[in-house]
Amino acid sequence: MIRTLTWVALGVSLAMAVACAEQQAEATDAGPERGPERGKILRRTLRADPTHQYLLYVPTHLVPGAPIFVTVHGVSRNVEEHASLFEPYAEDHGAILIAPFFTKDRDDDYQQLSAGKTGIRADATLNSIVSEVARLTGADGRRFYLFGFSGGAQFAHRYVLAHPERVIAAAIGAAGWYTFPDAREPYPYGLGASPERSGLHFDPNRFLHVPITVLVGKKDIEGGENLRRNPEVDRQQGITRLERARRWVNAMNQAARQRGIAPPVALEEAAGIEHSFREFMREGELGERVFGAFFGSTSSVGAGR
Repeated sequence: MIRTLTWVALGVSLAMAVACAEQQAEATDAGPERGPERGKILRRTLRADPTHQYLLYVPTHLVPGAPIFVTVHGVSRNVEEHASLFEPYAEDHGAILIAPFFTKDRDDDYQQLSAGKTGIRADATLNSIVSEVARLTGADGRRFYLFGFSGGAQFAHRYVLAHPERVIAAAIGAAGWYTFPDAREPYPYGLGASPERSGLHFDPNRFLHVPITVLVGKKDIEGGENLRRNPEVDRQQGITRLERARRWVNAMNQAARQRGIAPPVALEEAAGIEHSFREFMREGELGERVFGAFFGSTSSVGAGR
């Protein structure tokens, strides 16, 4: 069903989501856990690892085998904003929404799939969250749709490289920098051996089959303190997020052609958009772009729609 929401309503939705997110949906020792409440954004603690939390939205009309949509925050840790602004799209498409929360203290380098202070890699944490949600809701947890913005986009594209069998399709929103499909460069700049790659395996013949949409604003050309800058990354990728997105898309598609694989990566540049998740959602139709790439059609959710 097509729904039209004003951005005033979305602001109210965000405030309500933050309040709803404080409601814990945890199991007790008294008995088996019931399915999560539908139609509300809930904050959950991961039972397999209580040091990690995530936000969960189960659509009101849940069907067995429902698809899972994962959205990953950037270094600002705006997990509530991700869950709230994507919730209307998840509801309209009958998708279960998961927004993992990677804290600075526990998961400082989650963007690179690092283990952090808990000793558990961020990709393994997401796998545990998806498995838990699938068990609780009856969703299909074998494969899911993956989105990330900024630092979350770094995590998302590296997750695809490491776990292509888990991702139906991915959308990468304005990553600061990328891991290129080049075995001559050490990870995380490329696929080559390095201490940071411990336990990670990359097979281009597998990850180059995953459909990926890269989304970036045409005005995303400012550096900022959170954009990695050094001679190595600047030489390989360029100096702005826009330039780096273009180079990575070209590198991925060229790597696919060299292996006889159809180019898997599409680039969408949004006019007038800088480096802001909220601005991209409000003025750049990020929600429509992401769910259009994943499901082939979109609901009109947003101002003037």
